[in-house]
Amino acid sequence: MKAGNLSKARKERTRLDKRAIGDANAMKFGRTKEQKQADLKAQLAARAKLDGHKLDK
Repeated sequence: MKAGNLSKARKERTRLDKRAIGDANAMKFGRTKEQKQADLKAQLAARAKLDGHKLDK
């Protein structure tokens, strides 16, 4: 058994584990494009409503 093969296998396993954790976090905490657009639309509507209530002097 060569030491290089074991080292490469260990590194590959570590990469795969980190990738799996990252994918799980993306599913748990990530937001879809539609969610981001809906939040932006709501924010713009709230800003427009607030601007509509301004008193002009």
